[in-house]
Amino acid sequence: MKASRLLSASLWLGTLIAVSGCTLLPNTQLTASQLQNQALAEQCRAQLAEIENLKVHNRGTEDRLIRTEEELAQLQEQVGLDRKQLVNYQRERAELHEQYKGLVGGRARVPPEVGAQLAELSRQYPALQFDPVTGISKLDTDVLFDSGEAQLKPGAEKVLGELVRVLKSPQAADLKIMVCGHTDNQQIAGRSVRDQFPNNFHLSSARALAVADQMRRQGLPEERMGVAGFGPHQPIAPNATPTDRQKNRRVEIFVMNRDVPVVGWTDSMPSVY
Repeated sequence: MKASRLLSASLWLGTLIAVSGCTLLPNTQLTASQLQNQALAEQCRAQLAEIENLKVHNRGTEDRLIRTEEELAQLQEQVGLDRKQLVNYQRERAELHEQYKGLVGGRARVPPEVGAQLAELSRQYPALQFDPVTGISKLDTDVLFDSGEAQLKPGAEKVLGELVRVLKSPQAADLKIMVCGHTDNQQIAGRSVRDQFPNNFHLSSARALAVADQMRRQGLPEERMGVAGFGPHQPIAPNATPTDRQKNRRVEIFVMNRDVPVVGWTDSMPSVY
């Protein structure tokens, strides 16, 4: 009986120890598993946040790409329009040039002897350009005048004197001369200069008049000459660079037969006057 009770007690204690041992070991593993699970959950949340950030960044990149493509399309369209406009301007200018040649063909064309002499002058003086078809002689204004001035440079008299010599020849006796001044689109700089020339119309007219006066002093009859100032409104270049603006600063000397119609010239337009 006593042994039975002792055996029962031993079995109960063994069972208790076994049960207690089995209970403590899984709790340790559970805690480790829980910690590992928390760590994995944190990593998962971090990765999800990173993925969301990447999605936001991707959407921003896509938006910028769309805007860039739209801006590029607009620029391409604008360039196309600018090119088309430039082509139209060039075509209109060519048409006007052809109309002018057709209008004055056979009448404004200077006599061959005079044309040959003017062409030779243009070879001697690079600043002087001569078109034998239209009779236009163009002089670089920078060669004739200092910036903002309407007083001829000392060297200008020489080329103008050579031009007058040709125009005073017997073959050129019946030719008319129209002197036209042009400027670039830059405003008149300097208070003292603006006091003398309030705008480019004044400056271009004063320069054309200075050229005509010099030609008159060198013997060209003033009744054969006319003077006009166009300011910046008849450019031959875009006024975008110093080189282009220099091309627009010019004095043009048109050499024409007497019967070429010119507004204000009464003997060439009897139907008006």
